[in-house]
Amino acid sequence: MNEEDRGGIPGDLALPILPGSQWYDAEAGPLVRPYAVTGGRTEPGPNGVQFDLIALITFDDSAPDVSRDPLLGPEHRALLMLCRSETQSVAELSADSDLPVGVVRVLLGDLLEAGCVRVSRPVPPALLPDERILREVINGLRAL
Repeated sequence: MNEEDRGGIPGDLALPILPGSQWYDAEAGPLVRPYAVTGGRTEPGPNGVQFDLIALITFDDSAPDVSRDPLLGPEHRALLMLCRSETQSVAELSADSDLPVGVVRVLLGDLLEAGCVRVSRPVPPALLPDERILREVINGLRAL
């Protein structure tokens, strides 16, 4: 292989170009495509749960030990570690794990199915009490 084939990099500095090396980035390391992480799935599982960005994910303390589960990959374990310390939203998990939101949703579906996490949703604004009513209650309490 001549210097031109290596992109102008001298032979002693260039990495050899091997079959399949287009999946390797010298600075970042091996690249794993999102569809490989999720096994080609795009939905979070058969249970039909929808993980919106603000859904809160909590580690389930009564979860079975999945440390040796061959179906859970390193990405699953990373999400579990993030959830173990504190409740986090799907968006936070995506940012902290450096995984796309779609991938995180699929992986969370696996973890929910395995009984490792619990999902809760913030109260929708339409179900919150009216601000006027809250002010009246506060004023009534102050009058006591």
